[in-house]
Amino acid sequence: KPEGLAVKLWDRGIADYNAMTVDAASGHFNALKLAGRAREIARDILPELKARLGFLREVGLGYLTLERSAPSLSGGEAQRIRLAAQLGSNLRGVCYILDEPTIGLHPRDNEMLLGTLDKLRAKGNTVVVVEHDEETIRRADYVVDLGPGAGRAGGEVVAAGSFEDILRAECSETARCLREPLPHPMRGHRRAVDATTPSLRVHRARLHNLDGLDAVIPLGRLVALSGVSGSGKSTLMRDVLEPNLRAALAATRKSRLAWQWCDKLEGWEQVERVLEVDQTPIGKTPRSCPATYVGVWDAIRKLYASTPEARLRGFTAGRFSFNTAGGRCEACEGQGVRKVEMSFLPDVSVLCEECRGGRFNAETLQVAYRGKSISDVLEMSVTDAAAFFAVHPSIARALQLMCEVGLGYLRLGQPSPTLSGGEAQRIKLVTELARVKGEPATRTGPQPLYLLDEPTVGLHMADVEKLLDVMHRLVEGGASVLVIEHNLDVLAEADWLIDLGPEGGGAGGRIVAAGTPELVAATKGSHTGKVLKTLLKRARTVGPARAARA
Repeated sequence: KPEGLAVKLWDRGIADYNAMTVDAASGHFNALKLAGRAREIARDILPELKARLGFLREVGLGYLTLERSAPSLSGGEAQRIRLAAQLGSNLRGVCYILDEPTIGLHPRDNEMLLGTLDKLRAKGNTVVVVEHDEETIRRADYVVDLGPGAGRAGGEVVAAGSFEDILRAECSETARCLREPLPHPMRGHRRAVDATTPSLRVHRARLHNLDGLDAVIPLGRLVALSGVSGSGKSTLMRDVLEPNLRAALAATRKSRLAWQWCDKLEGWEQVERVLEVDQTPIGKTPRSCPATYVGVWDAIRKLYASTPEARLRGFTAGRFSFNTAGGRCEACEGQGVRKVEMSFLPDVSVLCEECRGGRFNAETLQVAYRGKSISDVLEMSVTDAAAFFAVHPSIARALQLMCEVGLGYLRLGQPSPTLSGGEAQRIKLVTELARVKGEPATRTGPQPLYLLDEPTVGLHMADVEKLLDVMHRLVEGGASVLVIEHNLDVLAEADWLIDLGPEGGGAGGRIVAAGTPELVAATKGSHTGKVLKTLLKRARTVGPARAARA
């Protein structure tokens, strides 16, 4: 209210302080020189303010404004704010458990986070971290490596001890990736980008910390957006490029185009469709599963309907659907589980007493193909199902692609809500990859553009290699891939790299470097280039030896 805003502290209202970034507020309060009565009043308050702002800066959040709303924070930012609050508590003897705290962090900011964790440990606390980040693993006092595979093939302690102990473990996939880093580029060459390469051109983007930014995004290439946290990557891709591109593709007349947050977007006519492949769930109910999402379930139902037993009973493909009445178990409506409502407690899912998780009624389960009922197929892993249906290309191709991206351990009927974000994202990529028929990218005309925002979140180093292979195959099929990333292996593999910064917040929003990873690595003032230079040097040293062993 005006009454509240009328109160001034050093010529600033409460709204003025709220609009400050953490860095600006910290600088303001640290620069204050108080004397007399003012110093007495602020004696207990100022040290507390300085300390709390300092903790936020320590975890790399200096670019955030104090008034930033909680829903607008990324998962990594919210986690680091909670971490900063714990730093200020000065507790001892506490066990802190963190699940991938490096999410959304640039390698430069990662150093700050690890320093914060070291301080928590030094105070006499225990810090347990679930991580895939190599630097975090290297800094740990003790590492527990689980495996050897994923899903049913995992669940065992493969190795435990110091970082050196993990490196010596023969059956550890983590150790293998640490000993044999990826060579870059993985395929021995990068796709050239020159004046003849078709591209999207964003003119004078202006939103948040972007102030008149011009960006050129080559098409038909693997393009990565890099930069420290808060440098403007998501603003450029998700707030400026994507909505304008979708509006242009949906417009019936070019004259109706009204660009938002930029002067104009050129080259959009060369894009057929735009798809954001994120980590949101592929379905919300247990009936949704990988088999239904990738599109093989319809072919499997038709196959079962063509068996002699099904034809004798007059069953059609609809009989083998758990979404419609007829063949499914009506007690659980084809979900295999029943939800029990608990008073004052969260609902609980229990195995259906009628079908015992089989999803179908007894008569439907009597129909078998090669000795397996339709319920048995749902319980198969993707790897087993790919071998089981190997003679049926319409089924086997998508399943084989899932195996190639590291999802062979999933069950065909695994409920979608139980999948991780990384698993859901790779299933979406497989669905798109299945549309590529394998022909070389020689056809002309508009091509799809895939937008990915940190697809390596939650992925092991071995899975990152498989993800990169999927992205390369999409590009080879004629598509364009634009990805926001902090993972150095993805950045080093890009055909073209656009590095934003140099810092976050108001000190960012500019293109520091644009070109091949080698060019960015040679650019002074680029935080990405500094760490990329070390990685590329190591890749040149280790890559040939790894290739020879392979």
